[in-house]
Amino acid sequence: MTDRIEAAAAELRPLLQEFILWARENAPGSDSNLVGSVALWHRLTASDDVGRWKRADLRTVLLDRMPQVVEDPEAAADGMVPAVRAYLTYLSETGRLVKGSAPLQDLLAELDRIEDDVVDAMEELVTEDGDDYDEEEDGSEGLGDFEPFADDLAALPTIRLRPDSELAVAARRTVLIGKARDLAVWVGEERRVGEENLLTDAEIAEALAVLGFPAPSGADGGPSADSVPALWNVWNLAIDLDFLQAEGEDTVSVDADAAEWPFEDDDDVLDAWLTGLHSVDYGDPELDDEEATIALSGLTRALLVRVLLASGSKPLAELRTELAEAAAEYDDLGAEAWATATRRYGDPLNPVLDWLAGYGMVEVEHEQVRLTPLGMEGVVHMVDDEDIELDARPAIDAMTALDLLSFSAELPEEEADAEFAAWMELREPGQAARELLKAAAEDDADALVRVQAASLVGSLGEVAAPAWWDALDEPSLRPYAATHLAQLGVEDAPSPTQSDTHWLILDMLTISAGLGRPEFVSSLDDIGPAQTLVTLLDVIWKVPHPHLEELLEAIGKAHPDRQVGKAAKRALFKARSDHN
Repeated sequence: MTDRIEAAAAELRPLLQEFILWARENAPGSDSNLVGSVALWHRLTASDDVGRWKRADLRTVLLDRMPQVVEDPEAAADGMVPAVRAYLTYLSETGRLVKGSAPLQDLLAELDRIEDDVVDAMEELVTEDGDDYDEEEDGSEGLGDFEPFADDLAALPTIRLRPDSELAVAARRTVLIGKARDLAVWVGEERRVGEENLLTDAEIAEALAVLGFPAPSGADGGPSADSVPALWNVWNLAIDLDFLQAEGEDTVSVDADAAEWPFEDDDDVLDAWLTGLHSVDYGDPELDDEEATIALSGLTRALLVRVLLASGSKPLAELRTELAEAAAEYDDLGAEAWATATRRYGDPLNPVLDWLAGYGMVEVEHEQVRLTPLGMEGVVHMVDDEDIELDARPAIDAMTALDLLSFSAELPEEEADAEFAAWMELREPGQAARELLKAAAEDDADALVRVQAASLVGSLGEVAAPAWWDALDEPSLRPYAATHLAQLGVEDAPSPTQSDTHWLILDMLTISAGLGRPEFVSSLDDIGPAQTLVTLLDVIWKVPHPHLEELLEAIGKAHPDRQVGKAAKRALFKARSDHN
């Protein structure tokens, strides 16, 4: 997880730096420093695209995640919501709020709705004793808590995940999302809702018919709101997915895009599916007694983690026995609640498995519960959201060159070599070289991926020469291509220039800067004594490297020699002047 955090932070850094400059003129009253953590955890837990914000993301990040990671809750109580309001406005005004996001007006309205809750959560952290809080957190194990299984999860062999294209096909077939869409379309535009009952009995009968659910009889012979929990679960899923949106206190409307489900774009499909992933909690048994219902809360998650630990498949009878024992252990009412759920559902796991099957996560065959590829992806996301270590990677046959480069950078050398060897078995070496270099060229700011690609392609020898020739046209790869072609002795290949050498140095410094101050200073020492660095700084400012300015600033702050610090500041001034 630490590597993912560092990678995401590096990705966000340029955007946040631009936001800080924007905020000085456009939102001077906001504390832009509070946005970094919010943007980081939005990227890690809610969306792979930093510019895609849904209304539900605000609650997930600000209320679920921030109280766990915020460093200064007092400052966050005063300024986090205004800072996020400024950040979302910045994304919208600069065209960075991408397609698939909720409109800015809706996002700001959602911020207004949760602002008091955010302030309360932060103020609660301020008033609580730190030691008592940690102790409470450590002792808050519940039926659906993954933390007790952390060691077992970390010890699992590598979990191989299927590619997004396959997962999107499965997600499009998700029965429950289809029902959420049908319900939202039925709701239509500006449907009035009651203060006590969400829908009238007549409306409930219509909605149940749309969903294909049976209509239970209430006391007056017709459906009643209290006897249709399955309807409300789908209703809540439709809200989670943004298929239904509130239009004031007593009006709800279908979202314009809801009827388009299943979406054409694979990323949009998977984003929607993952947005609704926490709906697994709707599978927990619902009983007449509220305390009994609470005693079995988390049952769905408890089943999922046990199936995952069994390598994705476990006998239903074993799950039933283990979970009955767990329910009795975690809550004094657990055994009684289990018995009540047995009388109501025949088996307390029936509603759990029905929801998980409807969400495409499990299959039950011959009394064996098995995670589907989509379910495996979902559980891995859930474990990752809890910051629990788990070794999950794309399947070798589905692993792209960028996947390989990203994972290899985080693995021990022997393991990375084995991953590379397995990946190479499925490719002709020349084609592999082209794929790796193409992946490395996707983001010129990612020095680590670039260095990793150059190392792997370099290990292929002469067969990679055509790929190196093609890479000469890519500015971020040209220094590596020229160097390797020269080492291979390829005729007519251009010789590496001084600018090429300087680019390689800047890449090396970028990587070491991400490792911490001691490693960064050590890398500077490797270049040479202070005078050598001063000479280098006098010319290196001309290189159009994406991290040049931040590296020059870092050198000025980190290097102990004053002459080097002055040279770095001069170089930074020249680089900024040249850029402007």
